[in-house]
Amino acid sequence: MNEPMLVLDGITKTYNAGTPGEVQVLRGATLSVAAGEVVALVAPSGAGKSTLLHIAGLLDTPDAGQVRLAGRAMGGLGDRARTAARRAEVGFIYQFHHLLPEFSALENIVLPQLANGEARGAAEARAMSLLSRVGIAARAGHRPAALSGGEQQRVAFCRALANRPKLLLADEPTGNLDPATSDQVFATLMEVVRETGLSALIATHNPALAARMDRIVRLEAGRVAA
Repeated sequence: MNEPMLVLDGITKTYNAGTPGEVQVLRGATLSVAAGEVVALVAPSGAGKSTLLHIAGLLDTPDAGQVRLAGRAMGGLGDRARTAARRAEVGFIYQFHHLLPEFSALENIVLPQLANGEARGAAEARAMSLLSRVGIAARAGHRPAALSGGEQQRVAFCRALANRPKLLLADEPTGNLDPATSDQVFATLMEVVRETGLSALIATHNPALAARMDRIVRLEAGRVAA
């Protein structure tokens, strides 16, 4: 049996622990995402979905519980090893694109590859291939301010895929877009995810988008429910 791409086992997370204002966000959350599976994570605002995604992507650490990526336990790794694992295994898309405003669309996709040790020529070729795949190669030289919201999010999607991750984590990736643009961007995202065989955990408030994924899970009272 193949190892799941992502396993979260008994994840707990409390902020301001031991103070009168402490908030227990996650209370033993458990979830697995199989290789090639696309899972919708549905939760109301403030339920902890962003915290869960940050822990899954090694941007934050749980107070208790275990994170496994591609069969490898992440809990015992130091900061440098966690950073290396994150760069190699995980791609992120956020509700806001977070593109670097002083760089072009192409450069925003090249930079994470350079940080991962890729040669510039190969990084630029990869970036152009991704931009072509999402239909905006002609906008490669434009900075984010000159792009529409849908174009900016497509660039952010390309950036998330730049280092060929095995797991895509997305936090309301179309939340800032109008309904028509949201549908177009999400359709492109799903096409590329399916073609590349990526595993994905995608947080969304949109039930129509959630229904287009393989499975829906809900984060309720700090735990994951099917």
